[in-house]
Amino acid sequence: MKDLTTPLSEEAIAQLEVGDVITITGYIYTGRDAVLPKIVKHVEEGTLTELRIELKGSVIFHTAVSPAGVGPTSSNKLEIESSFEPLSKAGVKIHLGKGAINPETVRMLAENNAVFAIMPPVTALLESQTTEREVVCYPELGMEAFHRIKVDHYQAIIAAAKGKSIYD
Repeated sequence: MKDLTTPLSEEAIAQLEVGDVITITGYIYTGRDAVLPKIVKHVEEGTLTELRIELKGSVIFHTAVSPAGVGPTSSNKLEIESSFEPLSKAGVKIHLGKGAINPETVRMLAENNAVFAIMPPVTALLESQTTEREVVCYPELGMEAFHRIKVDHYQAIIAAAKGKSIYD
């Protein structure tokens, strides 16, 4: 088990291999298909700082935040998977969700020293390990707004790193 704390260093990510079990502690962002295209637009426009969003060394968890908790959504949805490249280039180091991603995305992650990690749908467990939550932007999207949450030892498995995928 490799314990990681946000923000993540380039060196910490470079040491990860497909199949590694990790824990993540610290602040992470959440987003899924409704909000990630909006965040990508802010990256392209250079307006993330206006929203108080710092992606360098960050984690993006593909989820909605509801009173019932958080749980991973499928990361291979077009709106989510198409966000991997611009967000990785902007500094995201771990994309956290579930399901297989395209080989092109696996290669792109390697080029940007970023990884994809998966976790099973364990909403009740994750809720007990989520200690803070706040809406960062797009509150009108409700549960699918862009959130910043504080987590304590979220467990995940590295599914794509260094151009390899657990699904190959």
